[in-house]
Amino acid sequence: MDDPAEKLDCYLVGGAVRDALLGLTIRDRDWVVIGSNPEYMLTLGFQPVGQDFPVFLHPQTHEEYALARRERKISPGYRGFAIDASSHVSLEEDLARRDLTINAMAQTRDGRLIDPWHGARDIKQRQLRHVSASFTEDPVRVLRVARFSARYTDLGFTVAEETMALMRTMATGGEIDALVAERVWQEIKDALSEDCPQRFFQTLSECQALHRLLPELDHLATDPNAVQTPNGVPRTVWLDALDKSAALSKDPRIRFAALVHGLGNIHSTPLSPSTDRPTPRAQFLLQTLCDRLRVPKQYRQLATIVANGFGPMSQLKDLAPHHIMSLLQSMDAFRKPNQVSDFVYACRAALLAHDHSDEEVASTCELLQRCFEAARNIEVSDLSTNDCSGEEIRAVVARRRVDAIALALQCHA
Repeated sequence: MDDPAEKLDCYLVGGAVRDALLGLTIRDRDWVVIGSNPEYMLTLGFQPVGQDFPVFLHPQTHEEYALARRERKISPGYRGFAIDASSHVSLEEDLARRDLTINAMAQTRDGRLIDPWHGARDIKQRQLRHVSASFTEDPVRVLRVARFSARYTDLGFTVAEETMALMRTMATGGEIDALVAERVWQEIKDALSEDCPQRFFQTLSECQALHRLLPELDHLATDPNAVQTPNGVPRTVWLDALDKSAALSKDPRIRFAALVHGLGNIHSTPLSPSTDRPTPRAQFLLQTLCDRLRVPKQYRQLATIVANGFGPMSQLKDLAPHHIMSLLQSMDAFRKPNQVSDFVYACRAALLAHDHSDEEVASTCELLQRCFEAARNIEVSDLSTNDCSGEEIRAVVARRRVDAIALALQCHA
């Protein structure tokens, strides 16, 4: 079958070209088409998918083919652009609208590199550098640069000084205030899945965007206990917890929970004397953050459990059996046992960040797992419940589970 793309003046662009030069696995192959129009694309069998500008799927490979376009800023925010995707737009004009030089390269179908903005040079120099002064027109680019920093920091990439200066201007000038919550969260979620997610938040802090986008975390970033890494970057416990969690799990929910666990350190004590339950210390700040960014339920739930439960977890060996039972109940452990392992992963990272030794952390995590398994083995079917109400049965099960936890503590001692 003939390839309809052979009838187009098209070029491989963006991430595929960049990652090939870096020797990385190519995730997606995107193409830009010069001198065409939507009608002609349809006659070749391409399927339209773009809403804001003309993007099509190849009928055989399903790779994306976008008509070349140029953009003109007409209003604040990341959507404030007038788009021209006419057949007169050149390849160089399309590349010029891109954020970073390493993303502004193209390649012909026979493999020839087209690099008007010296992206290959910046790859060799390991620099994240903006293409032009129009970089400041789109506030999303601040988040994207931070995310690329998180992705490529292990390869030695740093943000160019002049690019960081532009990002700082965008932050202090209020341009990033136009970002909508959903887009901010999407970039955060994507950053949490990168190889070095803590670098995303460090970059936002360095360009003074953190306190505008995530004031709750910026509060923690000003922690007087912060220390300096060898390269002079401030490193606080919450960033260290995120770093540790990235080494333990690829699950972005666990990484997010480790990131925000420190919000629970701002108010009250680990246990409430009046209820013998973990105090919801993080409820206000964490809820404010999650509400503002419209954080999905599965992220919010685990983060709240960890922020509220980290205090009890840090002193687990000294807790009474009924306190440990309260901790397990707070995470709905007996109905959702997977939440215990997620909680343990996030707390393990946080405990290590708080300078607990590897041996101590391993012992604490093992103890919680033992207590949970002992309590979970108590089943209603094992009890004589004739003529008992549902509330009475639950009370008996709870008491038996507390006794089982007490025995587990004795065996662990």
